[in-house]
Amino acid sequence: MTATGTTPSVDPLTTRAPSGSSGRGRGTLPRTALTAIAPAVWGTTYVVTTELLPPGHPMFAALLRALPAGLIALAVTRTLPRGSWWGKAAVLGVLNIGLFLPLLFTAAERLPGGVAGTLAAAQPMIVAVLAVAVLRQRLSGRRLLWGLVGVLGIGLVVIGPSAALDVVGVAAGLGSAATMALGITLTKRWGRPEGVSPLALTGWQLTSGGLFLLPLTFLFEGAPPAVDGRAALGYLWLGLIGGLLTYALWFQGITSLPVTNVAVLGLLSPLVAALLGAMVLDQTLGLVQLVGFALALASIVAGQLPDRRPAPARS
Repeated sequence: MTATGTTPSVDPLTTRAPSGSSGRGRGTLPRTALTAIAPAVWGTTYVVTTELLPPGHPMFAALLRALPAGLIALAVTRTLPRGSWWGKAAVLGVLNIGLFLPLLFTAAERLPGGVAGTLAAAQPMIVAVLAVAVLRQRLSGRRLLWGLVGVLGIGLVVIGPSAALDVVGVAAGLGSAATMALGITLTKRWGRPEGVSPLALTGWQLTSGGLFLLPLTFLFEGAPPAVDGRAALGYLWLGLIGGLLTYALWFQGITSLPVTNVAVLGLLSPLVAALLGAMVLDQTLGLVQLVGFALALASIVAGQLPDRRPAPARS
């Protein structure tokens, strides 16, 4: 494997936006569309988990989603971290993968899916606040307002009248949104080493996050479940498509687009999950859900619009 600092190859997953680029201007729409693929694919996780995977092993599912895909990325890119990036890759891997996935699965197990999805929808607002402290950006009231609209829209789409709350589940849901938001913000702050592709950065994070999950999985869940053909297909989808490919697109979007624009794209995940529930699981979408869809989509579109005035760096 090579060390970082080599001359970057020119391809869509290797080209890096110049330092300090806001991502606005020509070519923003294609980059946004590519980045949006990630949360849209993540929206298939609920259907894949309930229909294909063995129940009662969420941490094992998170482990298989992260570690094999990370090792594959390392084998393909043959690039290891160097210097301070050993520590940075470990921190990002734990935040974006190692802590986020178990907290997300815990919230999904202890809460109705709608409540868990609504808590996760708070992530864009957390990113908007963290951008002030970490990236020295000005707090945007407009983005906070549209973030609230997005949470409201997701709530209307996915929360049913029988939704119940669980203290541990709510804490896990908010924790998953907070850890992913901090991971997104730090990914934007640290950028990507010169000559390192998004696939290599993804491999570092998936591997470190998977190694973090490895002992915890066997500690809390014991022996892995039996894996039949359907489960193998589900794990392959979650690991290769829902893990390796989508995280590479996601991290590429974070480094080349404004961080708040990327964060609001996460609202696509519960929307896709609700659509698949209606198409695959025969779940119904009434007038209230359709209004929620419209509000969430309006929040996503508004989140891609630039501020009227550039936000100067805070002194």
